Amino acid sequence: MSELTKQDIAAIADRYAAAWLSRDPGAIVAMHAPGSTFQAHGRGAEVKGKAALLKEFAEVFERYPGFGVETHRLLLGDKHWTLEWDLTFQPPGKARRGFRALDVVEVDDAGLVTRKDTFFDFAQVKAAFEAA
Repeated sequence: MSELTKQDIAAIADRYAAAWLSRDPGAIVAMHAPGSTFQAHGRGAEVKGKAALLKEFAEVFERYPGFGVETHRLLLGDKHWTLEWDLTFQPPGKARRGFRALDVVEVDDAGLVTRKDTFFDFAQVKAAFEAA
């Protein structure tokens, strides 16, 4: 294992989750390394660098108003974590809805995110957007 312990990884994951829950793209990007990448697999191409990440994360909050997270499990590893979660959101005037997601997040020795890959259950995504 690297210099980072599982406790360190857990603390970084907690701070990262708090940044997402604040719905502040700047706070999220502040936890990323300069050349960090993000990809929502099946939805779009990989984005790289802080400017592209800032734009992409701002769009997430536009796409999913009232963005929220329901965590199912967090698995810690050597300089990475895996998070199984539900993305929840609430379109104006409609009921809250959500769908399952899985993140694999890698960090460098300084604890900055170098890569975030998100995988969705696209049948659930479609159903969430079509719900009354």
